[in-house]
Amino acid sequence: MDRISKLVPPDPGMTLAKAFEAEPQLQVAYDSDEEVQALIDMARKLEGVTRNAGKHAGGVVISPTLITDFSPLYCDSEGLHPVTHFDKNDVEYAGLVKFDFLGLRTLTIIKWALDMVNARMVREGKPMVDIAAIPLDDPESFELLKRSETTAVFQLESRGMKDLIKRLQPDCFEDIIALVALFRPGPLQSGMVDNFIDRKHGREEVSYPDANYQHESLKPILEPTYGIILYQEQVMQIAQVLAGYTLGGADLLRRAMGKKNRKKWQSNVPYLKRARSKMALTANLP
Repeated sequence: MDRISKLVPPDPGMTLAKAFEAEPQLQVAYDSDEEVQALIDMARKLEGVTRNAGKHAGGVVISPTLITDFSPLYCDSEGLHPVTHFDKNDVEYAGLVKFDFLGLRTLTIIKWALDMVNARMVREGKPMVDIAAIPLDDPESFELLKRSETTAVFQLESRGMKDLIKRLQPDCFEDIIALVALFRPGPLQSGMVDNFIDRKHGREEVSYPDANYQHESLKPILEPTYGIILYQEQVMQIAQVLAGYTLGGADLLRRAMGKKNRKKWQSNVPYLKRARSKMALTANLP
């Protein structure tokens, strides 16, 4: 049976019908082997059947009226904790919005630390520490950061992140934001991290975004990240500047790129081709 399962393409959204179209050997095996035929017939009956009910760890669906106006609900065996019967895609299609609210233990730890420090400050007759009053450009904080003394600091405490901090030597709040965005598999594997660091320290010329594809209209968008396209918001702004997208249209483009949805991407090609002509850009589009 392992031989048959390997014939099914591992593409997302694959079905048995699509598998039979893509792999002729499946039909050959189905027609020539009774066991394979019985297995596939059983699989066809099971295909699409809900395996189990699950709940998103932090997804909260918000509705303008009663949630039951838009979606059926499902409760656990105790009748508590209602969830929508829809998955995240169906929720969006129904016109609802899903927010991810994830609890952070880090916030509790910060509060504990402040409580301990302020208790001592009160005993010593000194003013209490107000975390909101600490400036975002505090020099002493950045000196600690540059030395990678970030143990127990949320998102900055791993060994890999500490190595990146030593290389980048962040000296402004925007660099901290960039650190978190850069420390991901995509940027690390693409070489983007090296480009970012070299541009920050003057070892590589800053272009907007690349020496071979320079466009001065992108400078205000990419200057904070040394010409590197690092954030999804920058992609949206570029679509607005170069292709005349509305902010809503640029968000749809961002989603199509993020989900690698070729069908949705194709709907954007006419806009991009018009932009190419209007802005005298050179690019090959499918």
